[in-house]
Amino acid sequence: MSTTPRRQGFATAQVQAGYAPGQPQNTAVAPIYQSNAYEFASLADARDLFALRKSGNIYSRNANPTQLVFEERVAALEGGRAAAAVASGQAAVAVTLLALAKAGEHIVAAKQIYGGTVDLLQDTFADWGIEVTFVDQDDLDAWRAAVRPETRALFGESITNPLAQVLDIQAVADIAHSAGVPLVIDNTVATPALIRPGEFGADFVVHSATKYIGGHGTSMGGIVVDLGTFDFGAEPERWPQLTKPYERVRDLVLWDRFGADGFAFVALVKSKYVHDLGPSISPFNAFQLLQGTETLELRMARHSASALAVAEFLATHPAVATVHHPLLPTSPWNDLAKRYAPRGVASVFAFDLVSTGDAERDWEKVQTFVDSLEVVKLVANIGDARSMVAHPASMTHSHLTEEQFAEAGITWTTIRLSIGLEDPADVIADLARSLDLVSDVVAEAEEALSSTR
Repeated sequence: MSTTPRRQGFATAQVQAGYAPGQPQNTAVAPIYQSNAYEFASLADARDLFALRKSGNIYSRNANPTQLVFEERVAALEGGRAAAAVASGQAAVAVTLLALAKAGEHIVAAKQIYGGTVDLLQDTFADWGIEVTFVDQDDLDAWRAAVRPETRALFGESITNPLAQVLDIQAVADIAHSAGVPLVIDNTVATPALIRPGEFGADFVVHSATKYIGGHGTSMGGIVVDLGTFDFGAEPERWPQLTKPYERVRDLVLWDRFGADGFAFVALVKSKYVHDLGPSISPFNAFQLLQGTETLELRMARHSASALAVAEFLATHPAVATVHHPLLPTSPWNDLAKRYAPRGVASVFAFDLVSTGDAERDWEKVQTFVDSLEVVKLVANIGDARSMVAHPASMTHSHLTEEQFAEAGITWTTIRLSIGLEDPADVIADLARSLDLVSDVVAEAEEALSSTR
């Protein structure tokens, strides 16, 4: 019998030649595994993977090898046990809270969270039968009073967008744990380079990795990290999704199978919510976010220092009424910032232009200021290498009611900045020139008004 390998046909070669699954290549940098599926060693191997008896690659809607490296890296930075990466920060919030609360149950969230997250919680979660109570994040009694028997999570941001308010994480964590529920913290603005919420009692951390983790405005992504601190087995009747037989796999209880290793919650998120809803991160985006992660600490130090310099300048300009930066001595959150973020706070903050008391004139001021900027770009994003400006009331938070604007501390003269990696002197000069134009607009308006009296 001939042992000469049969020469493959052209069609077979164009599909299979030159690649053997599982072949090591010794790359120093995690490669992009741009594959939607994976070859199983045997049918028995496939059976064990689908039954969650062993770990491994099945299908990229649930996980991808490049994604797994990204998950392990962010989990390590946050001091967590396991992580699940998804297509966006909004998806990370959604799958995390959906894995904790179902129809008929309840979440308590801070009023000061990002406008897009408010939309998710007050509109879409309501459609799904999950009620959310919003409280002033600085009012600890309000957090306590909002908790009900059906509450399944407390949710807030370590540093808020756009006003850079600092949450008293430890105090809110204590309230959550007294109620027997976890605290979920959106750590997008701070990142683990500045704040690690798990060190102050948080149980889960979510990120829009699109922002500072990626850092260059190129790729969307989100991630949830299980910090491994919440014991779902302490009150198993509250958490049947983890402590009762899993409907997806016969004779498997996620908490029994994965709880000791800290993977139970992430296994639920991936095998149910990511699998069913499909917010999968692409391998290419996971790769780019990995590259951003490698310089996170260096970038955050520059972002933070530059932003503080800009904030200190704005506080001296006569066209500026208020600067919302927690490291300014006038900030109500100055003590919390020093406690929770001793290495500095992130570069997202806001300021209010001096109001004329007339809505039309204020809108003219805002437009004049924003449209005259050159170095600082008008972009609906934060955490980029570029410095960016946004107007929350007409952009990112435009769906909020007037009452919600007031509760969040946002007015029509509020301007959000995300200070990038440029020379801070150039950013300050750009802002100064536009503020001087606004000052001229105000002076002209006041002069015209006085001439009519």
